[in-house]
Amino acid sequence: MNTDLNSQMGSPRAISGEGWATIAGVVGSALLLAKKLVSPKPVKAEPVSRAEFYAEMMATRERINATQLAILEKLDANHRELLAALERQGNRINSVETGLARVDERSRE
Repeated sequence: MNTDLNSQMGSPRAISGEGWATIAGVVGSALLLAKKLVSPKPVKAEPVSRAEFYAEMMATRERINATQLAILEKLDANHRELLAALERQGNRINSVETGLARVDERSRE
């Protein structure tokens, strides 16, 4: 046993680039394996009979048609409302023009 306190200790070996690549590969593989083991298993879909498929398809088509009908009714109501507002504005413009024509007649006299 060497009791000399000034003796040199061996320097630790440096890890080469290949060593770091190996460490990264091992850690990455371990993470992927852990993810695969921990993740939930996908549920297999149950087969659907042709009758069930067509019944669901018809129900979906009916829902789509009902939605389209509701949209068309709302568009029709908005259209009627806009036409009524346009009629009111037309009446106001006509009354303003009539009043302006009267003022113009009075100013000519």
